[in-house]
Parts: sequence; structure tokens; C-alpha cells
Amino acid sequence: MGVLPKSEWASWSMFFEGTFSSPWYNKHKTELLGVLLAAASNLLMSVSLSIQKCAHLRLARQAELKPFYRSELWWCGAALLGLGELCNFTAYGFAPIALIAPLGCVSIIGSAFISVLFLKKTVRAADIVGGSLAVVGMYLLVTFAPNVPQELTARRIQKDLVSWTFLVYVILEIIIFCILLYFYKIKAVKHVVVLLMMVALLASLTVITVKAVASMIMLSAKGKMQLTYPVFYIMLILMAISCVFQVKFLNQAVHLYEARTVVPINFVFCTTSAIISGVIFYQEFQSAAFLSVFMFLFGCLLSFLSVFVIAVNKKEEHLQVPYIDCGCIPGQKLTGKIQPDSYGSCYGTLNNKDDSGKSQS
Repeated sequence: MGVLPKSEWASWSMFFEGTFSSPWYNKHKTELLGVLLAAASNLLMSVSLSIQKCAHLRLARQAELKPFYRSELWWCGAALLGLGELCNFTAYGFAPIALIAPLGCVSIIGSAFISVLFLKKTVRAADIVGGSLAVVGMYLLVTFAPNVPQELTARRIQKDLVSWTFLVYVILEIIIFCILLYFYKIKAVKHVVVLLMMVALLASLTVITVKAVASMIMLSAKGKMQLTYPVFYIMLILMAISCVFQVKFLNQAVHLYEARTVVPINFVFCTTSAIISGVIFYQEFQSAAFLSVFMFLFGCLLSFLSVFVIAVNKKEEHLQVPYIDCGCIPGQKLTGKIQPDSYGSCYGTLNNKDDSGKSQS
């Protein structure tokens, strides 16, 4: 490789000096750091999930079945997942909720393209279209994101917790959540919208507490101690509780419905809920112009579309399930294959559509 001439080095140095000393960069450098951390966290989580899936596939192909926690590859994915969650937590300390929450589409887009490298899948047209929409959407989100320069001190968080707008918002959320929980527990309504709406309501509380805890930790690291205030530990406890129940209802939705149905709806619901909570609790769009708000919402719409394009058109994959070949059973003339029903109560449940099974019985 040849060495760049001095003239080219000078031009590149002038470009970077002009970029990093521009008023726009000085105004948005904190938000850009949060965006980079959020994007990196979502990419790390995409890589980690692909590595863990690859580890499960390798274990399934082995003659001797081993638990997944004995796989070094699986632990590598788990470590990357933890690192990604840490980066995502830190990102909330640098950028507004309205900017970090929609960037979750990076994880879904990254999973689609990383699976091509790790799992040897083919690139689909939907992946390219969805990726293009995501890139344009993220550009609009970063460009027109709200700028919140005020420091989130413990005193300010205490003041916001007792503001009438937030109290009204919390009361409405509690009422809606109790109604949904009534239909879920008492009426046994387990529709995907009911489950994911409860997840979204919990997610709004999660992002508020995560941003508060992350901001107070960042200020304490800079020398402005905030960890001595009781509100820090209140937010920490609320964050843990909301995360646990959010995962509980999300796992229930994933168990009952296909991932291509759950993923896009959950992304839209949780992102919308997070943006609304940021607007109400942290007043993130308080002084924003109408054009900035419109373009930001348009970027969110493109991010939503990118997730729907990739996730909805994705086919569900299942591991091969052992079957019973009646041709190998002594005294049986039937040569068809009876597939076990995964939704049945016992192994070998016959499918109602299996006419051969009916005739044999």
C-alpha cells in the first residue's frame, strides 16, 4: 500500500477539523455519542443472538445431546449480549429517549444481515428494502432528534415525578394496564395485542427509570454525586420490577405467537410508548419546531416499515422433529409418517388433518 501524499493528508485533516469544530457537532456531540452507543449495542445484540442460535444448531446436530450452557460458543454470545445491554443502558445517559428507542430497528436489521454470515442464509429482497428504509429513517431520527441540554439531576427527577402531567399520565397507564390485566387473567384473553400492549405500558416505565438511573450515574462519575438521593434507589427498584414483568409478558407472547408477528408489533408499541413517556416526563420536544417534529415522526414511520418488511416476510424455521415411520412397525401395512403435534398434550398426537391416521385408528 502506498503512502498518501502530504496534500491529501492536509485535505483530510482540514475536513475532520472542520467537522469536529463545527457548531452543529458541538451542539449534538453528546447525542451522537448516545446514538453510536445505541447502534453498537443493537449490533452486538444481533451478533450475540446469531452466535447463540448457531451454538444451538451445532448442539442439535451432535449425536450426544449436551446442555447449551456447556457450549463455549453460547457463552461467547451471552457475553456479547451483556455488553450490548450495557452499551444500551449507557446510551440513555447521553441522548433523549425519543432518539434511542427507535434505534432498536438496528438490532432487527442487523440480525437479518448477520444471519447471512453466521447461518449461511440467502439475502432476500425484503432485507435490502428494509435495510434501505432503516438507513433513511435513522438519518432523519438523528438529524431531527430533540435536543435536551439540561442535566438530569436527582432534584429535577424528584420534581418531574410529582408534576401534574406525569401524574395524570401514570394514572391513565395504571387504569389501562388494569383493564388489560383483567381481560388477560380473568377473561383469559391472550390476544397478541393485549399482551404486547401490557409490554409497551411497562416499557414506558422502564425507559423513564433507565434514563434517570443512567443519567444520575453519569453525573456521579463526573463528580456531581447523585447516588445519595433516595430517588436514585426508587428508580432502580422500579426499573428492575418493570423489566421482570415486561420480559414475562413478552415471553408469553412469543410462546403463543410466531416471532414474525410479535417482533414488529412489539417494536412499534414499545417505541411509541417510549417516545410518549419521554415527551411527557422529560419534555423532550418542548421547544422543537413543527418541521423537526414532523421529520422525526416520518423517520420513526420509516423505521417501523423497515421492521415490518423484514420480519413479516420472514419464514418461521423449526428444527426437524422426529417422526414415526409406520413402515418400520411389524404387522403394519401403512407406510405413511405420523408427525407429532407440538401443540398436543403428549408425544405422537395425531394431526386432525391426517386422514391416514384416522383410517388406521
